[in-house]
Amino acid sequence: MPRTPQPSRTAVLVCQGRAAADGLVAPGRFADPTAVRLLRADEREAVEWVRHAAAPGPWRQRVDYETVRANAEMIVPRTVAIDDAVRAHPSSQVVILGAGLDGRAWRMAELAGATVFEVDQPSSQRDKRERAEGLPGSGPTFVAVDFGRDRLAEALAVAGHRPGEPTTWIWEGVVPYLTRAEVSTTLAAIAACSAPDSRLIVNFQLPGKSLTLGRLVARLLMASTGRRSVWAKEPWRSTWTPDAMAALLDRHGFTVTGDHDLLDTARALDLPIRRATSLAHSRVMVADHA
Repeated sequence: MPRTPQPSRTAVLVCQGRAAADGLVAPGRFADPTAVRLLRADEREAVEWVRHAAAPGPWRQRVDYETVRANAEMIVPRTVAIDDAVRAHPSSQVVILGAGLDGRAWRMAELAGATVFEVDQPSSQRDKRERAEGLPGSGPTFVAVDFGRDRLAEALAVAGHRPGEPTTWIWEGVVPYLTRAEVSTTLAAIAACSAPDSRLIVNFQLPGKSLTLGRLVARLLMASTGRRSVWAKEPWRSTWTPDAMAALLDRHGFTVTGDHDLLDTARALDLPIRRATSLAHSRVMVADHA
């Protein structure tokens, strides 16, 4: 979770990627009509450029275009992999950790009968509430938590989470922004709140020098437009090998039942592959609690 008093800017980038891909990328397998409605007017401009494949000429706008396009290519396979794991294991409760501008509570018909909790840092959650006004449906129960300081189990209990019932946990796009100690502490809290037959779907990044270089290039490109990169305030703090993540899950009572990288998912969806290394270094692991 980014340590910043301001709403997460990476959450906006992810939402822009979903909005740009909605109905155009992997049709029939991916759709997110809530994404564009969660964006502000100025954030939709680059989305429209990407949707119409209209690369702008001015450098500043071209960087925005390429950033959103790259996000769309990463977000579609990640979203599909996680949504499939959610659908395959219905639960009466769903907890989305570090929810950002996630639209699942509104867009997934399979969650209509479940209680959905969205956990995020307070400033991002206030921003999300404002953006979500007018979206159809009842939406989630919001739970304000800073993963570096607050007690997740206590906050969920106050919000009405029932630890005696199975829960599906979605931990997407958050782990890299936590230290290894914070990941372990959060996982311990998840395990303590997980009844038998609960499921955890965790997205994490593998170590890799090429990824570090890629993020540096992205920061330099943004700096060339006279703006500061969002990753300057929201840096990665931990990466994990699949073995290390599986071992951590096992120590907390979770058994891995699925593990694949986004490159395999993208290929299965027959998507164009422009950033194979980035896709291969992002994984979605599914683990069930006995």
